[in-house]
Amino acid sequence: MKKLISLFLSVSVLLLAACSKQPDNTAEQNKDAGALETVVIASTGSDADIWRHIASLPETQAAGLKLQIKNFTDYVAMNTAVANKEVDLNAFQSYAYLVAFNAANKDKIAPVSTTYLEPMGIYSSKVKKVEEFANGATIAIPNDGANESRALLLLQSAGLIKLKADFDPVKGTPADVIENPKNIVIKPIQMATAVRVKDEVDAILLGNTLAMEGGLNVLKDAIFYEPIDQSTKLNVNVLATAESRKDDPVLQKVGALYHTDAVKQYVQDHFAGTKVDVNKPISYLTEENP
Repeated sequence: MKKLISLFLSVSVLLLAACSKQPDNTAEQNKDAGALETVVIASTGSDADIWRHIASLPETQAAGLKLQIKNFTDYVAMNTAVANKEVDLNAFQSYAYLVAFNAANKDKIAPVSTTYLEPMGIYSSKVKKVEEFANGATIAIPNDGANESRALLLLQSAGLIKLKADFDPVKGTPADVIENPKNIVIKPIQMATAVRVKDEVDAILLGNTLAMEGGLNVLKDAIFYEPIDQSTKLNVNVLATAESRKDDPVLQKVGALYHTDAVKQYVQDHFAGTKVDVNKPISYLTEENP
């Protein structure tokens, strides 16, 4: 009988010990899960695809981050969302577009990190070289601030127009054209519809995200595209947030994830070299001679 009681007590002690350990393990697991910082990123198109991929990478969890990607279709809405802190970051715009947004809006946003540069291209179903445009040809360009300026600079690089010497690369307009030897009709349009009207004009100028969504590859299908050098550094894409959060260390970690080898491989595999990685400090975009 004494042996039976002793055995019962021994088993009871073991069970109590096992039960007492379980809550500690669960708490530790919950602590680990709770250590992930959730960051919400507004994005669109191919940029959203890249960030969804980054969200799935083990490198992201290792950095203590959990990324949630919200799909938007409107650029201004994405900037308004970060300015109002409805989302933490957005990923879609060039630095020049960000500057133009800030110039037109009271609530400011700021770049957190650089991501890539993808060339803007001139696309045409009617000619194969810029020299072939007829007198009076119609060329459609983006009608939004920085992209309009960028398109005009590209037309100048292509030798089709000449802009005034003090042309503003962020707020320039067709009114700044001082030479137009072929009398090109420059038609600013909403870029969201640009691919659909490609065959209705002699050419369109597209950023690479929209071009890819329309089945176009800037390196293969454009008749002319931007050089990738210091002259186009304002066109480098950035992660952006509210001005007051630009130095947030958590957001800085998100920016660093873009430049991992896993992401570079994904971009190469899916975008055929049309998104060129730019891993530079923000000062690169603002300094006169970085």
